Amino acid sequence: MDKNYHSVIIGAGMSGLAAGIRLAQYGKRVLILEKHHLVGGLNSFYSRLGRKFDVGLHAVTNFVRQGIKQSPLNRLLRQLRLTRELFDLCEQNSSRILVGGQALCFTNDFSHFEQQVAEQFPRRIDAFRQLVTRIRHVESHPLEPFVSARKILQEQLQCPRLEDILLLPILFYGGSREDDIDWTSFSILFCSIFLEGLARPFEGVRRILRLLTQRFRELGGERRMRCAVERIDIREQKVRGLVLQDGSYLKAEHILSSIGYVETMRLCGRGDQARASAGKLAFCESIAVLKEEPRELGWDDTIVFFEEQERFHYRQPPGLVGPSSGLLCLPNNYRYGLDRRLPEGILRITQLANADRWKAILADEGPEAYARAKREQAHALFEKAKKILHFLHPSAEAKTPQLLDLDAFTPYTFERFTGHINGAIYGTPHKVFSGQLPFVEGLQLCGTDQGYLGIIGSMLSGISIANRHLRQG
Repeated sequence: MDKNYHSVIIGAGMSGLAAGIRLAQYGKRVLILEKHHLVGGLNSFYSRLGRKFDVGLHAVTNFVRQGIKQSPLNRLLRQLRLTRELFDLCEQNSSRILVGGQALCFTNDFSHFEQQVAEQFPRRIDAFRQLVTRIRHVESHPLEPFVSARKILQEQLQCPRLEDILLLPILFYGGSREDDIDWTSFSILFCSIFLEGLARPFEGVRRILRLLTQRFRELGGERRMRCAVERIDIREQKVRGLVLQDGSYLKAEHILSSIGYVETMRLCGRGDQARASAGKLAFCESIAVLKEEPRELGWDDTIVFFEEQERFHYRQPPGLVGPSSGLLCLPNNYRYGLDRRLPEGILRITQLANADRWKAILADEGPEAYARAKREQAHALFEKAKKILHFLHPSAEAKTPQLLDLDAFTPYTFERFTGHINGAIYGTPHKVFSGQLPFVEGLQLCGTDQGYLGIIGSMLSGISIANRHLRQG
């Protein structure tokens, strides 16, 4: 092909789309390549029996109300030249963290959560407030080498239960290593979940994806779907272009990869040496469609993060699905306004999963056995969800939800459609915080493996790398 691009972006996920918009704003010739027919990557959607289901998005973190200027959300809007109204973000009702039978509630008003801590952990409230002050002063650049958030929580709080309560939502929303996360990432996620808050567009992730793709197209950006990359052409330690799977060649001055560190290294011919860095923490999710809205069943929570055991462990399970911890998301329970209601009740149940076990069923026993295991786990997760919700709302236990549809996706599903090895949603534990791969000029990472987390964080990652390219010309 005779086209020569300033930047080619691999992957039309949130970070790739945001990077493309930012570069196109300055008149750069930009091409986004996506191997599937849908944009979104790890935060996309799919159709089943006339219904559209979100994948990935439970909540948009980093929500702040109108008038608060210094926030990641408003920085994102300024950089992409978009308005708040376009995102249609609706606040959560209230969410809970349940560990060993003890539950704390949080809303988008942090003082409510602080009061919960004061009531249930009166001897540790001063330590908690000191921790929050420390978190507020953390620089937004992750530290090298790794600094353990769990160790800091242990030293600061000296309360295992409170430590687990704080780690549970943060690890499920951004943990790429077992039982821990680096201190800076913990602090960023703490701010985005507790100090800022949770929200969701009424239409779900489709609203954000439609907005980003429309903006990119208006600015003259090019996008090719069902267009997979075979390898990145590197000569004399500099990017020259890409070879596509159909054999065609594209010239590019810069390449931004949003598909992950290990996956990008494979395209550079270094996949074997990088594979040991692949993440192993993956998830299985069941999506239940209910005839009733959750509130009609007495379930008014927006999200419930739960651990049934006395201590929270965030590890790859030995079986298909982790036995005791996870989260429940009830998308109906956002504040959409009196005139807007989702057409049906939705209950999403997410738990840790073992990618190797799922792939082994498919390889050793065949597609029918895999499909059967997926159906069984979908029902098992649904029963788990009812158990947790009935525990939190005992007065509603007599009400039986009428199930209209039930589907599930596994780590194999994620690996197949996103390319993330092991279906590891949060990628490698070893982040490339600079985004720069040291062995080659002109190739950088954006997204999860750059260390940015959440939908807002992912888009800011793409913007930050695009801005670096703009400064470099």
